[in-house]
Amino acid sequence: MNLTESGDIVQWPETHYVFVEKKGVIPRIAPEAWEVAIGLVPQLAEKSQISWRMSLYKMPPSTYRAGFVVAEKPNMVPAGMQYELFGGGKYSRFVLTGPYSDLPAATRRVFEIVAQRGIATRDDFCIESYVSDPRSRPEEKLITEILIPTA
Repeated sequence: MNLTESGDIVQWPETHYVFVEKKGVIPRIAPEAWEVAIGLVPQLAEKSQISWRMSLYKMPPSTYRAGFVVAEKPNMVPAGMQYELFGGGKYSRFVLTGPYSDLPAATRRVFEIVAQRGIATRDDFCIESYVSDPRSRPEEKLITEILIPTA
C-alpha cells in the first residue's frame, strides 16, 4: 500500500456538494451509496458542472455520503440526492496512491497514525477526495486524499 503518512495540515474550502447519504456499517453502505450516486450522474450533469468525486463519512452514527463537488449551488438536484454547502475547515491530509480496494486498509492506518501522534480531531466529517479519474487512469496510479478533521 502506497500511503503518505505525514498528515500535512490543509485548509479545505467551502464546497458545493451533491450526494447520496446512507447510514449503517460503512463497508456495506458505501458501495450502495456509490451505485445510486453514479446512476444519477447524467441527471446531475444536465443541471450542474461536476468538478470531482468526494465522499464524506462520520462515526458515530455511521453516516456515509457518496457525491460530487459541483461548481455552484444547483437550482435542482435529482431525486434521491441532497445538496449541502460543506463548510470545510482544517484537516490532516494523507494520500493514497493505488486502487480503491486499498482504501479500507489505508483508512485504518490513517486512524492509527492519528491516535499514535495524539492529533486532536474535531467532530466533523472525514473526507475522501478522489483526485484522479478511474476512467482515465490505471488503478495502481489512482490518487485519493484521506482527510481527517483536525482541531
